[in-house]
Amino acid sequence: MAKKMNAFYAQSGGVTAVINASAAGVIETARANKSVIGKIYAGKNGIIGALKEELIDTGKESKSAIAALRHTPSGAFGSCRFKLKGLTDSKREYERLIEVFKAHDIGYFFYNGGGDSADTCHKVSQLSQEMDFPIQAIHVPKTVDNDLPITDNCPGFGSVAKYIAVATREASYDVRSMCATSTKVFVLEVMGRHAGWIAAAGALAADDNNDIPVVILFPEVEFNREKFMAVVKEKVDAYGYCSVVVSEGVHYADGKFLAETGLKDAFGHSQLGGAAPVVANMIQEDLGLKYHWAVADYLQRAARHIASKSDVEQAYAMGKAAVELALEGKNAVMPTVVRKSDKPYRWEVGEAPLSKVANKEKMMPKSFISRDGFSITPKGRAYLEPLIKGEDYPPYKNGMPQYVTLKNILIPKKLDEFEL
Repeated sequence: MAKKMNAFYAQSGGVTAVINASAAGVIETARANKSVIGKIYAGKNGIIGALKEELIDTGKESKSAIAALRHTPSGAFGSCRFKLKGLTDSKREYERLIEVFKAHDIGYFFYNGGGDSADTCHKVSQLSQEMDFPIQAIHVPKTVDNDLPITDNCPGFGSVAKYIAVATREASYDVRSMCATSTKVFVLEVMGRHAGWIAAAGALAADDNNDIPVVILFPEVEFNREKFMAVVKEKVDAYGYCSVVVSEGVHYADGKFLAETGLKDAFGHSQLGGAAPVVANMIQEDLGLKYHWAVADYLQRAARHIASKSDVEQAYAMGKAAVELALEGKNAVMPTVVRKSDKPYRWEVGEAPLSKVANKEKMMPKSFISRDGFSITPKGRAYLEPLIKGEDYPPYKNGMPQYVTLKNILIPKKLDEFEL
């Protein structure tokens, strides 16, 4: 009889309003299969927890605490921005992962993150074979940027999109009420380094019952100041005001970001921040209009109180499916969302090989962006609308949402300390 192996789960990169729902899906499904899967560990602060052998025993958490993860935002076990490079450049770190997994009889690796995490998951699977300690490495998709390939959409995106759509509508109502004597333009900066999915959601603020002038600035469309000013002036002349949703990754024709700071993050990406004030100042300089600007920043990805129901359901389903794929003997794969229809919205779980997911980005299709480059098409709206539908409110007490904080008890170490 084969030895029962333990499981390791870790969260990676920027957290979301629903990443813990995926954690709940993994843990609850693994617990339901305790005849096959032994203990379920989680990495303290993501993959760093594995490297430093800081493994959290999720078995110390009650059934109700794990269930509460479904409605709790952020990363319950801690996340990190720590990029493992190629097997040659980071071989020391990869070998350490296998050593830790071997020391704690871990045969299942569930890594919850974006494209870089998919790459790490894939490499762990490859190296484990070389080191003669097979590990079933399953990637659990997560990214607010919605830029993972193959899957129709990514858990975490739907809730951010809902937040931005609602915030844009509400702020637009505010500006509309004041525009006769005060603010004419409101600028909202959203996340999205290379892909404009989140910015696109701002266009959902306007519909048949809400005639709101919204201008979107996508990373996929080179920024042209003259054309942008022309469309803003057109909207203000017609409506008296307008709202602008700008992605942090908007750039000029030469590739330089409007908001580039010159700094780099842990993944080697350009540190961005400040597109909103840059755009707002341009509007004041060129058109002389009074403005206000805001940066959604962490608010957009932490807003569990207004999460999309479909997003919560898909996040949980991806965690559950990851364990089921492992139990089927699958390796180096990722569960995906497969859209079956827009109206009514129907989807099912699929799967994709990590070799086709790792380090690949899915941009906004041209068919989703309007011809003038400042809004979305009906096709883009048909894609986005189902992802923000439905509410899944957390429980409230004394007017505040009730979230869970886990005990996060570490198991004893077996190996020597490891310097990162």
